[in-house]
Amino acid sequence: MKRKKAFRFFGRNIELFTLSLPAVIYIFIMAYIPMFGVVIAFKNYKYDKGILGSDWIGFKNFEFLFKSETAFRITRNTVVYNLGYMVLTTIAALTVAILLNEIAKKWLKIYQTSLILPFFLSWVVMSYITQAFLDHENGFINSWLASAGMEKISWYFESKYWPYILNIVHLWKAIGFSAMVYYAGILGIDGELYEAARIDGAKRMQMVTNITIPQLTPLIIILLILSIGNMFRGDFGLHFFIPNNVGATYSTTDIIDTYIYRALSELADVSMASAVGLYQSFVGFVLVVSANLIVRRINEDNSLF
Repeated sequence: MKRKKAFRFFGRNIELFTLSLPAVIYIFIMAYIPMFGVVIAFKNYKYDKGILGSDWIGFKNFEFLFKSETAFRITRNTVVYNLGYMVLTTIAALTVAILLNEIAKKWLKIYQTSLILPFFLSWVVMSYITQAFLDHENGFINSWLASAGMEKISWYFESKYWPYILNIVHLWKAIGFSAMVYYAGILGIDGELYEAARIDGAKRMQMVTNITIPQLTPLIIILLILSIGNMFRGDFGLHFFIPNNVGATYSTTDIIDTYIYRALSELADVSMASAVGLYQSFVGFVLVVSANLIVRRINEDNSLF
């Protein structure tokens, strides 16, 4: 009976399934077929022996990460930074989306373009822009400090400033895209709800707190669940290019991805890289499922699956 219902559902939506076919094929080729290579994480991979011929060594590749002296530091940085990015970007993007909804239509495209433009810039370009502000000799901030009679700051040799710098740069790059997603959600809210609120004498802030945010709650929760899945997978470009990979700032800028990159650039161990990638993916999977179960217990309608 269930099989018949599934076939009928497929037949009624054949056009939509056909449109999704290229994306399904792409994901199958790029995400599912390569999963066979996960076995490399448990082998001492040698190019001449291949994947199947290489020696099985079990969990020894994982010892590289867990036995290192900096394991706690890079894990802490990865998790704390991603939590900060997630919370800060969500709050800021939601605020911007609500403000965009209040702007006159003739100015809307200008603001949208200005906000989303940094999202399309590479981290290499963003690093040059950041350096223009933080360069010790000719940076904008140090030039301003010198003109004000204050001492210049060696930004790239002082680790204490980088938690703030990285959060600001990430927000600058990410806020535009996230705000557009929330703005699209606001446009999907039934306008009659706002009309009824205006008739009842509700002010704009009351409409935001009682209509806009509750209506966007499912979207916010879904995006947060997906973000939680990447909590153990840091943004390599942000943490590598923005601080210029300077050793003096490792204590506050180093994450799992950058640490593994530096180690593997010297050791060239493919098996070790696969082990770390599998570890990050597994933890991300567990976090997504756990977060979804918690949301499902609170409100099943807001859960991802």
